[in-house]
Amino acid sequence: MASETAEGTTLEVLRRLESGPRGLTETEAATRLTAAGENTLPDRRTPSWPRRCVRALRDPFTAVLLCLGVVSAAVASWGTAVVILALVAVSCVLRASGEHRADRSLAALRELVAGTATVLRRPGPADPPGPREVPVAELVPGDVLRLGPGDLVAADVRLLRARALMVHQGALTGESAPVAKPATDDAPDESRLCFQGSTVASGSATAVVVATGTGTRFAAAHRIPDAPRAGGAFDRSVHGISWVLIRFMLLTPPLVLMANATLRDRGLETLPFAVAVAVGLTPEMLPVIVTTCLARGATLLARAHAVIVTRLPALHDLGAVDVLCVDKTGTLTQDRPVVEKALDPAGRDDPEVLRWAAVGAWWTLQLAELPAPDALDEALLEAAGAVGEEYDGVDAVPFDPVRRIATAAVRGDLGRHTVVVTGAAEAVLERCATPPGEHDRLLALTAREADSGLRVLAVATADRPAGARTADARGLTFRGLVTFRDALAPTAAEALRALADRGVTVRVLTGDHPATAARACRDLGLDPGEVRTAAQLVDGPGEVTVVARCTPEDKARVVTALRAAGHTVGYLGDGVNDVAALRAADVGIAPRSAVGVARESADVVLAAKDLTAIGHAITAGRHASGNIASYLRVTLSSNLGNVVAMLGAGLLLPFLPMLPAQVLAQNLCFDAAQLAFAHDRPGAAALRGPAVLRPRSFLRFAVGFGMLNALADLATFAVLALALNGPDAVDDEAVFHSAWFTENLLTQAAVMLLLRTGRREGPGRVPGPVGLAAAGLAAVGLLLPPSPLGSALGMTALPAAYYLLPAVVLGVYALALTAARTRQRRRQP
Repeated sequence: MASETAEGTTLEVLRRLESGPRGLTETEAATRLTAAGENTLPDRRTPSWPRRCVRALRDPFTAVLLCLGVVSAAVASWGTAVVILALVAVSCVLRASGEHRADRSLAALRELVAGTATVLRRPGPADPPGPREVPVAELVPGDVLRLGPGDLVAADVRLLRARALMVHQGALTGESAPVAKPATDDAPDESRLCFQGSTVASGSATAVVVATGTGTRFAAAHRIPDAPRAGGAFDRSVHGISWVLIRFMLLTPPLVLMANATLRDRGLETLPFAVAVAVGLTPEMLPVIVTTCLARGATLLARAHAVIVTRLPALHDLGAVDVLCVDKTGTLTQDRPVVEKALDPAGRDDPEVLRWAAVGAWWTLQLAELPAPDALDEALLEAAGAVGEEYDGVDAVPFDPVRRIATAAVRGDLGRHTVVVTGAAEAVLERCATPPGEHDRLLALTAREADSGLRVLAVATADRPAGARTADARGLTFRGLVTFRDALAPTAAEALRALADRGVTVRVLTGDHPATAARACRDLGLDPGEVRTAAQLVDGPGEVTVVARCTPEDKARVVTALRAAGHTVGYLGDGVNDVAALRAADVGIAPRSAVGVARESADVVLAAKDLTAIGHAITAGRHASGNIASYLRVTLSSNLGNVVAMLGAGLLLPFLPMLPAQVLAQNLCFDAAQLAFAHDRPGAAALRGPAVLRPRSFLRFAVGFGMLNALADLATFAVLALALNGPDAVDDEAVFHSAWFTENLLTQAAVMLLLRTGRREGPGRVPGPVGLAAAGLAAVGLLLPPSPLGSALGMTALPAAYYLLPAVVLGVYALALTAARTRQRRRQP
């Protein structure tokens, strides 16, 4: 590992790598390249498209579709069979395309690394070293690199020499500000390392390569994406429901055959009826409803809020999210500091301190050659306004991570200069003429401000002769402190409140200092509680709101632990350091501005890194999930009730209670009507909390309301058999089939209206799509039997008297259904 190789003094590291300050010879480099391999991520062997599609057939949901297609073909329902098998093909193609996107994300990883690097190489052992450009893929451990402003670090390196080196490594560690990187042996090992994927903000350095290829920390952060994504909440729910349906579907035909053979001496002739009953038990339109609900929700979300869902099931998972993990920088805060206050040595507000700090910042930016403006200098100038130009600048020394100060000199009185020094309080106070007691008090004041989550800049000035060196200013007068906080994201506070109202808990996973993260949370109205670092989470995250000092592995570990605790987790990230967590979450979310590999790993892409957009996406997910849940409740309870009633009637009647063609026609009408659920508008209760499709809950619901439906069907059978014309009334098979067909569609229409989760439709309201579909279903039930198509299906027109008593049964059933549904809602938490 890179960290192990880089431990110890510079001489010890070079000896372990069998290298030196003059670099490797060309022969040594070629030998090591053969042994260690190229400095690239390994190519993963990608399966062919046909292999991916065949592998997708092992999915339980796809297996349900395939079984339905075979069953439909067995009963000669060729149209249904073709549609279902087409859905199987679409499902396989979608899964294969998802795997293809994962392969593309690995290719995007390689594009993040620069094409060439500057190394010291020697033609032979006795030749002097010379700089040369080599492809990044040819770097090997032991190579000596030269780094300058703007360079991308192409491997994990240990610094040999460094001059004012500042490195942006936020893509790997989450730190929002550039980090100072000293090369001295007394510095911590971690600070003397620069990692592949980071960039040089300022300064220069010479470094030795300690790890390449798969041995780098950059590669370690992307090992989780190499594994298949764990199933999300939607996949787990649908798998559970699908396997239950498979078991019932496979058990139904043999049970029907055995019961009819034993009690009615009817054997194989009941096979078409048994298969039709099995089809009736299974919700054939489940894939169509799910796809339509999710696709419609994703389309509306993209059109209204510019949120793109790249994996359709992720929209349901968004609706089920109860924990959202976010980074601090760019999400809760903007990636820039703002001035909080300026304090004099006594701790009182003093605008003069801010003015002198801004004067120093102005002339440092004007006179020093910097690759980019310093963020603190920009914040000072923004807060102080137009200052600095009233002076004549003489000299400036930019911030040095070793000296930890920046110095500027402006022209003062004749022959005199005013020196302005800003920087770390300890470094500035060392140059000030302060009594020992005062020195300790000022350090305590600095510590108090820093502990409150603010960044602190000390300011001092001095009057010096014109010939004195600016960098060596001593005996300064301490002016005070300027404190900075992270600029808050403008919509973050409101978005956090909206997420809390929706039952979503926000967890902050950041690489920043604990106090800084806690301060940002408090400023936004989010209670940070007891902030923990990643190293302190021995027993998992528990209820911790803020986890600081997170590495990429820490973020993925926290997300995985939250999922193991039963939460549905969304993760918002945009850097290379977020990829592992994006892949570990139920829903990975990235803004459009994210690095390519993070965007490719995400399930949802936002127009901007904004929590408000996530709130809209969660609402859209719950909207779609509410409609899917309505469909499942209605279809499972109705189908189960009809199947139980048919099985009971089949054992009591001397003939089949319905012909196979009539069962399939009834299913087709009911399924077509239920397409309206994709366009329904769920009620407010369905949007308040996470929407999870729990298989056990649906099965309990289906059994309870299905038995109520079965009782209504059997009551209708009893009315037809006994109440009208005595026991011989059932001798007319066509009349019985027609009456039960009508009653079934009428009860199914009532179930659609009474068991849905959408908003109630009452007097004065325009009927919604479900109301119109239920009315259409009832009309079909009344008009189809006397029509020519009804005659072709073996049905006939019913006498008027046959509508009266079943109507009474239907009315009693609707009242009982309403009472049971009301009681069930009250018992729900």
